[in-house]
Amino acid sequence: MLNNLTDTEEGDGGAQSQGDSNPKESSPFINSSDAATEKTQQYDRKNMALFEEEMDTSPMVSSLLSSLANYSNLPQGSKEHEEAENNEAERSEIAPQLGTLMGVYMPCIQNIFGVILFLRMTWLVGIGGVIGTFIIVFMCCTTVSVVHSSGGSYYMISRSLGPEFGGAVGICFYLGTTYAGAMYILGAIELLLIYIVPKAAIFPLEGLEGAEAEAALLNNMRVYGTILLTSMATVVFVGVKYVNKLALVFLACVILSILAVYAGVIKTAMDPPVFPVCVLGNRTLVWKSFDVCAKTIETANGTVTTQLWQMFCDSPFLNATCDKYFVANNVTEIQGIPGVTSGILADNLFGNYYEKGDLISRDKMESVEDQDDPLTNANRYVLADITSFFTLLVGIYFPSVTGIMAGSNRSGDLRDAQKSIPIGTIAAITTTSTVYMSSVVLFGACIEGVVLRDKFGEGVHGNLVIGTLAWPSPWVIVIGSFFSTCGAGLQSLTGAPRLMQAIAKDGIVPALRIFGHGKANGEPTWSLLLTACICESGILIASLDAVAPILSMFFLMCYMFVNLACALQTLLRTPNWRPRFKFYHWTLSFLGMSLCLTLMFLCSWYYAIVAMVIAGSIYKYIEFAGAEKEWGDGIRGLSLSAARYALMRLEEGPPHTKNWRPQLLVLVSTDAEQNVEQPRLLSLTNQLKAGKGLTIVGTALGGTFLNNYEQAQRAEQALRKLMETEKVKGFCQVTVSSNLRDATSHLLQASGLGGLKHNAVLVSWPRNWKQGDEHQHWRNFIGCRSHLAFPSNGERFTEGHIDVWWIVHDGGMLMLLPFLLRQHKVWRKCKMRIFTVAQMDDNSIQMKKDLTTFLYHLRIDAMIEVVEMHDSDISAYTYEKTLVMEQRSQMLKQINLTKTEREREVQLIHDNTTPASPATPATPLTPGEGAQSPGEQVQMTWTEKCDGEPAKPPGAATPEGIKDIFNMKPNHSNVRRMHTALRLNEVIVKKSSEAKLVLLNMPGPPRNRTGDENYMEFLEVLTEGLNRVLLVRGGGREVITIYS
Repeated sequence: MLNNLTDTEEGDGGAQSQGDSNPKESSPFINSSDAATEKTQQYDRKNMALFEEEMDTSPMVSSLLSSLANYSNLPQGSKEHEEAENNEAERSEIAPQLGTLMGVYMPCIQNIFGVILFLRMTWLVGIGGVIGTFIIVFMCCTTVSVVHSSGGSYYMISRSLGPEFGGAVGICFYLGTTYAGAMYILGAIELLLIYIVPKAAIFPLEGLEGAEAEAALLNNMRVYGTILLTSMATVVFVGVKYVNKLALVFLACVILSILAVYAGVIKTAMDPPVFPVCVLGNRTLVWKSFDVCAKTIETANGTVTTQLWQMFCDSPFLNATCDKYFVANNVTEIQGIPGVTSGILADNLFGNYYEKGDLISRDKMESVEDQDDPLTNANRYVLADITSFFTLLVGIYFPSVTGIMAGSNRSGDLRDAQKSIPIGTIAAITTTSTVYMSSVVLFGACIEGVVLRDKFGEGVHGNLVIGTLAWPSPWVIVIGSFFSTCGAGLQSLTGAPRLMQAIAKDGIVPALRIFGHGKANGEPTWSLLLTACICESGILIASLDAVAPILSMFFLMCYMFVNLACALQTLLRTPNWRPRFKFYHWTLSFLGMSLCLTLMFLCSWYYAIVAMVIAGSIYKYIEFAGAEKEWGDGIRGLSLSAARYALMRLEEGPPHTKNWRPQLLVLVSTDAEQNVEQPRLLSLTNQLKAGKGLTIVGTALGGTFLNNYEQAQRAEQALRKLMETEKVKGFCQVTVSSNLRDATSHLLQASGLGGLKHNAVLVSWPRNWKQGDEHQHWRNFIGCRSHLAFPSNGERFTEGHIDVWWIVHDGGMLMLLPFLLRQHKVWRKCKMRIFTVAQMDDNSIQMKKDLTTFLYHLRIDAMIEVVEMHDSDISAYTYEKTLVMEQRSQMLKQINLTKTEREREVQLIHDNTTPASPATPATPLTPGEGAQSPGEQVQMTWTEKCDGEPAKPPGAATPEGIKDIFNMKPNHSNVRRMHTALRLNEVIVKKSSEAKLVLLNMPGPPRNRTGDENYMEFLEVLTEGLNRVLLVRGGGREVITIYS
C-alpha cells in the first residue's frame, strides 16, 4: 500500500500548502476556498461515508471532472490566469476567439512575407549567389522548424526552463519582436521615399552625394518612421479586432504581390520585359540623369553628344576633355531581365562580395583601366553601400523567418491554441519555405547579376528590382510590398505588448509589474506604450540593414531555448511532457538548438555576446529580486538528474586526498522558542567554507515527532533564516527522538546522502556541562570552545595571528583549516604560526628544519616554533585537582540527586579538600598540602532549594555509599593526564594568549563509557585562559597533500 503524504494533509487543504509560500498556478487540482465550504454538501446524502475524513483534501471525482471541464489554460490575456496570479476577480470582456487560419496561419504568412522578401531578397541572391543564398534560406528555415505548444514561446520556456530562463529569454524575445516592428516600419518608409513618392522627402536628396545623401535619407526615414509608428500604435490601441480586419487587406496584397512575381517569371520565358541596363566598360551606370545609353548619336545634322557624354566630359562638344575611363571604354546596353530560359542562372550560381564603395561590375565584360588612376565621377556608378560577407547575409535574411511566432504570441486570442498553433505554424513554414527557396532559384535564373546586386535599383531607372520582374506592372509589387510591410509592423506591435503583459502578470520581474495592467477588455495599454518607445529607438537607427542583425540575435536566442526546452523535457522523461505532435523526436530539437547557436555567431559574434550578456543580466536580476515561482520547470528535473548522476559517481570509490574538502555537519542547539543559541557558529562555518562545499546545519529535539512537529518546523525555519543571514549555503535538518542523545545520534548517522555526506562535525563547547539537569546531559555535545567570541562575517582583523599547536598528526586537518580560514576576508590579514612540542629525547633544531621543509612542500606560509617541554614532577595542585574531579564523578554515579542537592554535595567535597593556605597552580606542593583551582569557588557554591527553604547540613543527606569517597585516592593515569593538560595549558597561554585564534589537537575520547566525565574536565583544563579555541580531531585519513 502506497501512502503519499503531502504537506496539505497537515493544513486546511487550501491553495497554499503549509510551509510553502510560493504561489501556485491556477489549476483544477488545487482546492479553492469557495469550494471548501461546499464539500460537506458534496458528501451528504451520498454513499461516500467511508471517505468523509478525506474531504478536506481530496475532492470527489465528479467535482474534479467539473473543474477540469471549466478550466482554461490561457497564459496571456485570459481572465483565469489574471485571477490566479493577482487573486482578483475582475470582469473582462471576452477576447476575440480566432481559429487556425485567422489566428495563426495568416499572421505567420504576413510576417514572413515581409520586408526582406521584397526589398532585400534579390540583393541577397546577387551578392551570395544562388547556391549560397539557397544554403542560407534552407538553414534558417530548418532552424525555426520547431513544434510549439499552446501558450506561446514565453509560456513554454518559462514553464519548461523556470522563471529565470523564461523571464530572460522572454524579455529578449519581446525586444526582438519590438525591433522587428521597427524593421518593418523602416522597410515601409524605404519603399515610400525611394520607389513610391521620392519627392515627399522632407530633407531633399537632389544634388547631394556620398555621406550627405546618406544622412539626408536616414533623417527622412526617422521622421516618417516616427509618424508611421504613431499611426500604427493608435490602430493597435483601438483594438486587436481592427488589426485582424486590416490583416485581410494586407494579406491580400502579399498574395497578389507573390502571384505577380511568379506570373512575371512565366512571362519572361515567352516575352522577356524590356529593362535595359547601361554599362560603361564593365561598370554599371546610375540611370538617372541621361536618357540614351550611348556616348553619341547620329542625327541628320551629324554626330551629336548625349547627356551621358556631358556627365563625363567638361563640355558637350566632341573635342571636350573627358574622363580617362570614359574615353577608353565603350558604352553597352544589356538586358536587365533576359528571362528564365536565357541560361543566366549559370552566371549567378556563385557569390560576389564587395567592400563598401566598390563598383558593381559585370565580370564577363572587358574593361580598359589604369590601376594607378584614382576613381573619378564615382557618383555616376552603382556602388556597394555596405561591406558584404556571408554572415552578414545570414543576419539580414534571418528576420524574414522570425514571423513563425506571430501566431503563438497571440495564443490568448485563439479558440484552441493546442490545435491551432502546431497546424498553423507548420503550414506557414511549409508555404513560406517553398516560396523562398523557389524565389532564390527563379531570381537567379531570370535577372542579370549586376541588377541583382543593385540594392536600390539605381541601374534600372530607380525601380524596385523585384518589381522589374513582376507582371503586369512593377507597381503591383511596390504597392503590395508597402502594405505588406505595414501589416507585418502591425502584427509585431500587436504581439509584443501581449508578450510583455504576460511577463508582467507572472510577476517574475518586479520592475515590470506595472505593464501587466491594461484596459477593461484586457488590452495591454501600458505594454503598448513601452513597445512604442522601444520601437522608436530602432527607428532612430534608421538603417534596415543595421536593425536586422540586432533582432536576429534576440530571436535566435529565443528559438534556441524553445528547442532546448523541448529536448530537455523529452530527455528527462518528464511525466507531464506529452506532446500532441506524433512525429516529434528530441534529436530535431537538439539539431535546431545547435543551428540557432551557430547562426548567432555566424550573424555577428559581438551582437551574440551582447545578447547573451543582456539575457544573463536579466537572469541574475530575476534570481535575486524576482518573485519566487514554482512551475515544475525542467531545470529542476535536470538538477535532479545531474545530482543523481553525480551521487552515483561519488559512490564508485573514496575521494582522493587532493579532492578532500571539509563537508561540515554543524550541530547547534535551540532554546524554548526554537531560536538558535549559537549563531556565531554559523559565522565560523561561513568563514571556514567561504560558501563552498557541503554544509548541513542540524539540531536535535527531544520527544515524539507527532507531538513536536510544529516545534521541528519552527526550528527548521529558524535554521534557514540564520543560514540566510550568515550567508551559509547548505541544508538544514532537524531530528526528533525520545531523548536528545538518540536524536543527535540519528542526526550524525542519517545526514547526507551517498557519497555526499559530512566528513567533519563542528559543535560548540557546552558551557554548563557541569550543571546540567542530568549528570549525563553534557554527553550530547562535543566541544568547540568560546563560540561567542568568534567574529561575525562583518568584522575584519587588521593584524594578529592564527596559532596552530600541532601535537599529534591525525591527518593534516590542523594545517588545512587555518589555510581555509585565511581565504576569508575576516582572517585574511592574520598571519599563521605553527607550534610543535619537543620532548626530552627529540632534536628540536632538526624538528624545525623538517617542519619548514614540510610546509614548503605544502605551499603554506607560516612561522614555525618548536616548544621544548621537559619532564617535571607532578605538583600537589595537580594531585588535588584530579582527586576533586574523581570524587565528584564517583559521587554523581552513586546517587541520583536533584540539582540543588547535587550542588550541596559537591560543596561538601570541596570544603573537605580545600586547604587553608592555597598555593598557585605552578607551585609544587608537598603531599600533605592542598590546592584550589582558580575559579572553582564560582562553580561550587551553596544553594537553597527551589521553594526557598534552607538546605540541610551536609551530613544529614549523605548516603552511606558516599562515606568512602572522602577516603579514595586519585587514579595514577588520570593524574598523568591532568599533569599534561596543565603543562600544555601553561605553555599555550604563555605563547598564544594574544592570538586571534588557537587551533590544537583534541585528545582522543575514552574508549569506554567509564571516565568520560573526566575527559571533559581534561579539555576544560587544557583550554582554560584562552579566548578563541578550535579543538580539532582528525580521523587519521590524510586530508592535505603536497601534490597539486
